[in-house]
Amino acid sequence: MVLFELIKSFIWGIIQGVTEWLPISSTGHLLLFNSFWPFQNTSEEFFNMFKVVIQLGSILAVIVLFFHKLNPFSPKKTPKRKRETYSLWGKVLIASIPAAIIGLLLDDIIDDVLSRPWVIAGALIFYGILFIILESRKRKPLYNDFKEISWKTALFIGAFQTLALIPGTSRSGATILGAVFLGTSRYIAAEFSFFMAIPAMFGASGLKLMKYLMNGTAFTGEEWGIFIIGTVVSFVVSLFVIRFLINFVKKHDFKIFGYYRIALGIVVMILLLLNVIQNTPV
Repeated sequence: MVLFELIKSFIWGIIQGVTEWLPISSTGHLLLFNSFWPFQNTSEEFFNMFKVVIQLGSILAVIVLFFHKLNPFSPKKTPKRKRETYSLWGKVLIASIPAAIIGLLLDDIIDDVLSRPWVIAGALIFYGILFIILESRKRKPLYNDFKEISWKTALFIGAFQTLALIPGTSRSGATILGAVFLGTSRYIAAEFSFFMAIPAMFGASGLKLMKYLMNGTAFTGEEWGIFIIGTVVSFVVSLFVIRFLINFVKKHDFKIFGYYRIALGIVVMILLLLNVIQNTPV
C-alpha cells in the first residue's frame, strides 16, 4: 500500500537525520531497517538514488543553522570576519578534494562491492574501537578556533574523510576522528565535520541524481511522495540532532559512540549468521 511506503520514508528520514551527524554510521542503521521493512513498490534504481539524495535534507539543516557563520557577505560581519569566513570556506573546499577524487573513481565499486553487510559490520566495530582508543589518550587540543587550522591540516582532515567511502565507517565519524587525532578540539572537529558535509553530500547527491535522470527514468507519483517526505523529515530531525551534538561535545567525549558502534556491528554480524540479513549490496 502507498501509505505503508510513505510511513517507511518518514522513518527513513528520522534515521537519516539522527545517524548522519552522530558518528555511528547512517548506512548501518538504514541497512538494519531496510532488512526488516524494505521498500516494495520502487525500482532498484530509485532506491539506490534515494538512499543518497535523502542526505540533501540533512545538509540543508547545516546551512540553516550555520548560515551566519558561513555567509561571507553578511552586513553584520566586519571585514576581518568576512576574510575569516572566506578562509574557512577555502579550508572546507581543500578538505573536500580527496573524497571527491576517490569517490568519483570508485563510485561503482562502492555500490557493487563494498556496500555489503559484512563490510559495514566490520567498519562499525573497527572505527568504534578507534574512537575508544583515541579518547583514552588525554591531551590538550592544539586548535580551538578555525583560523588556527592550517591549510595542510585541513587537507589531512579531508584525507580521513575518504575512509567514509567505505560503508559503515560514518562520514562524520571519520572526519571527527581525524580532526581530533590531528589536534583539534572536539567542538571544532564536530563543526568542521558539519561544514565539510556541504560539498561532500551535495556532490554525492548530485552525482546519484544525475545518473538516475540520465538513464531516462522519471519519478512516479509514489516515488515523489517517498522522496519529499524522507527529505523533509531528515531536515527537521537534523536541526535538533546537530544542536544536540554541539552541546554534547562541550562536556563529553566520544567513547559512548565507540561502544555503541561496536554493539551495532556485533548485532549486524549475528543477524548475518542467522541469515536474517543477506550479504548482498545495500
